[in-house]
Amino acid sequence: MGGRKIAFLGTGLMGAPMVRRLLAAGFAVTAWNRDRSKAEPLAADGAIVADTAAEAARGTSVLFTMLTNGGAVGEVLFGSGVADALEIGAVVIDNSSIPPATAREHSFKLAERGIRHIDAPVSGGVVGAEAGTLAIMVGGDADVIDSVRDVMAPLGRVTRVGPSGTGQLAKLGNQQIVAVTIGAVAEAMLLVEAGGGSREAFRNAIRGGFAESRILELHGQRMIERSFEPGGTARIQLKDLDMILATASGLSLQLPLTETVRAEFAEFVENGGGELDHSALLQHLEDKNARGKA
Repeated sequence: MGGRKIAFLGTGLMGAPMVRRLLAAGFAVTAWNRDRSKAEPLAADGAIVADTAAEAARGTSVLFTMLTNGGAVGEVLFGSGVADALEIGAVVIDNSSIPPATAREHSFKLAERGIRHIDAPVSGGVVGAEAGTLAIMVGGDADVIDSVRDVMAPLGRVTRVGPSGTGQLAKLGNQQIVAVTIGAVAEAMLLVEAGGGSREAFRNAIRGGFAESRILELHGQRMIERSFEPGGTARIQLKDLDMILATASGLSLQLPLTETVRAEFAEFVENGGGELDHSALLQHLEDKNARGKA
């Protein structure tokens, strides 16, 4: 499509289905992953698998990164020769979830080399990545975003939030709402059940009302079934909350609800719940109340 060559760095749980979406849309994609075995299956879908990140970047006009954290993104871009391998005018689309300040720093350092950058974290999980229905929150210059909308279109819905770093701020806001809402649903279920009601009937009763949400729909069901195999872990939720509060501090903001939920997740993780799904905060609150009655 349009002769564009695309590189995709980081083909884990989210990256691999995103690469498949791009290939299915007709784009030529070179994929790289630190653990090559995670990239190799994409060759069967038509991807070229590169041995190094710099090799993947060479000659590409659009480069995606979907990596673990800000340190990993910085190391790949500036420590492994990727920024030097990219041509002037290339666009880096960072889908990783990293601190807003780190995203702005990467954008500035790439701009010095004549490379354009947007921060574009995503929400929607593996299901959204496979279906091409991700919510893509983008920070950066509007003209740069517009120049790569066609490339991002197979992945999901693109919304420009503002200048560099604000895509990451929107992702933090998303995680903030998720954490606080999980806490609210869990506490409401405790309240109803403690008074003799059924938490399943309670959830059914309020579905479609003012408290309806994806959290009530999906995580509320998990809480009823006590099915806490992780989609998103409590440990990662705590990491996000720590990043949110650090960012808020830098902006001289007080976020009392977020601080309270963060304290509960911290206690839950400290007590061994880190690898459970974040909806298992219910379990922590149950234990806390049981201890209070003992």
